[in-house]
Amino acid sequence: MRTLLALSAAAASLAMAVPAAAQDAQSAEAEHHAMHMALKEALAKENRAEDRARDVYRNPERTLAFFGVQPDMKIGEYAPGGGWYTRVLGNYVNDQGRLVGLYFNPTTGPFNEQAQQGIRDGAAGFPAQAAEWTGAPESRFAGMTLDTIPDAEKGTFDRILVIRMMHNLMRWNTADSEIAAMRELLSDDGMIGIVQHRAKADADWSYANGSKGYVRQQDVIDFMRVQGFELVGMSDVNANPRDTADHPQGVWEMPPVLRGDRADLADLGESDRMTLLFRKAD
Repeated sequence: MRTLLALSAAAASLAMAVPAAAQDAQSAEAEHHAMHMALKEALAKENRAEDRARDVYRNPERTLAFFGVQPDMKIGEYAPGGGWYTRVLGNYVNDQGRLVGLYFNPTTGPFNEQAQQGIRDGAAGFPAQAAEWTGAPESRFAGMTLDTIPDAEKGTFDRILVIRMMHNLMRWNTADSEIAAMRELLSDDGMIGIVQHRAKADADWSYANGSKGYVRQQDVIDFMRVQGFELVGMSDVNANPRDTADHPQGVWEMPPVLRGDRADLADLGESDRMTLLFRKAD
């Protein structure tokens, strides 16, 4: 009798678990669909009219989906620069989220006094600039340099994106301190998404040390592990096998720069890029 009762209880528990699992799957699917719709809307906005030609090479929708970036997250964009990704993310983040421009620590790296002040000015002006670019309220944006991180900001970021910048951190010998600062900003389950020009796996260090814009994928994975991150996943969404990644003047010979009058490379698309997602480890 006890066996029958146990079996009945197990069956009832299983019957309850199956619908719950189905509901979880449906919820995850709905969330995934909502994310893609929000990304499509962000990418279609008129403020990206001049940027859109690069979408076919930079794949922002699939890249951000792979990184699991949601519009209600607190997102750090490292070294915003000219604003190509800022306009995507600024269009995407909603009133519950926030986009923070994370700028170089001006006291490290090859920065003279004028450059250091320029970095600080860039961080201070990021909210107004992002609001101007996107038409979104300035309150959705913030900016900071990584030399002085307020205690209130530590452990509050859901995602930090490092787009085509690891080569600079490596060639300037600032990768250790910059990634350590980003780790401090991330929440316990926060993640860093990296997109980076990819050197061939057997490329000499003299070519893959960042000075040519290319770095080896395994070097990035190993480096991030040492910095207290675990690899969550890799994607070939930004891969380009047509890029030989052996250009004498580096990645800048590839589109869109075409340094050295490399018109012969104009139809190859942009550089071959790794796309890696790392979680903050315990």
